[in-house]
Amino acid sequence: MERIKTAVVGCGVISHAYLKSISEKFRIIELAGFCDHTAEKARAAATEYGGKVMTLEEIIADDSIQMVLNLTTVPAHYAIIKTLLEGGKHVYSEKVLTANLSESAELLEIANRENRVLGVAPDTFLGSAVQTARYVIESGLIGDVTSFSCSLTRDGALMAEAFPFTTKPGGGIGFDVGIYYVTALLSCFGPVSEVTGLMKTVNKDRHHVLIDRMEKEYTLECENLATGVLCFENGVVGTMLFNGNSVSLMPEQPSVIVHGSLGIMYMADPNNFGGDVKILLKGNDTAFTVPQTHGFRTESRGLGAAEMAWSLLKGRKPRANKEMAYHALEVLYGVSQSGITKKFYKLSSTFEKMPPLPRGYLRYDNFISLEESALALSS
Repeated sequence: MERIKTAVVGCGVISHAYLKSISEKFRIIELAGFCDHTAEKARAAATEYGGKVMTLEEIIADDSIQMVLNLTTVPAHYAIIKTLLEGGKHVYSEKVLTANLSESAELLEIANRENRVLGVAPDTFLGSAVQTARYVIESGLIGDVTSFSCSLTRDGALMAEAFPFTTKPGGGIGFDVGIYYVTALLSCFGPVSEVTGLMKTVNKDRHHVLIDRMEKEYTLECENLATGVLCFENGVVGTMLFNGNSVSLMPEQPSVIVHGSLGIMYMADPNNFGGDVKILLKGNDTAFTVPQTHGFRTESRGLGAAEMAWSLLKGRKPRANKEMAYHALEVLYGVSQSGITKKFYKLSSTFEKMPPLPRGYLRYDNFISLEESALALSS
């Protein structure tokens, strides 16, 4: 079968999940080159997954490479994505698009001008949990949906020790974590019309909590508390609350609840691909677990990139596209701005709600590639 030759820029922590998943689950992507500012990381990836170590300039100069996975940290996204798009490459980027709304808007303009496809994570909304939840909503099983609520708590002090990027712009609990929830909701309900809320940084100046660093100070450069109300164009209204000043539960236990006229749906963690979807129907006392209707129940990082690769091959728009990613970013930006202006923020962007993945392409042990067949189909 024809494959999309792909290079990877950024071979850090998140790349391991991407590369393992891509090499095991998706035939459409041929990993051809690896680039990182630390040459040793690029060499290690090339050795394990095939391909060669390349510079950014060499990737752009190689006409056989059609797509590039940008797996760098958020502060580097703008410059790298811009360079790749202007260099003639299709790009799929780790989330968020950028930490700056105007820079993200510019990247959309460049992609349109250069006729290049730009896809952006998170892609967990393509996993079995959110796709099953969307099927439940659209089937009418819980009636007319009117509202939702979602929340998550974390211990930001511990996160800062394990993942230093969570103290930097773009790494806060709103933009780094809330983006999963917003994207999942967008995939189910479509565009948002207006938002209100606030984002803030509690206790900006901090000491490390690990005993060998306790005397060292650091400054939190991003939000660790975000709350808001989202008003969707279809009339659904809901609340979100993300608090990085509480406790971490392992595994995490977020709450995502969708209220309909005939029942209540309890969604799985949007940060994961799989998970149980439960429904409490009107007149019943006990919720039941809905059988999974779609594939990709296990860790499938790179699913959005693979779906984009199939879209390139088939000449159609990818589901994890730039317009949806920009709209999700503007939702979070709007919540932040609302806290400053003390007014509702009306969104200026929109996006096309893409069709769900086809049902029934579930993984069987003897047919591992069956899940990917869903990506090859347009609907």
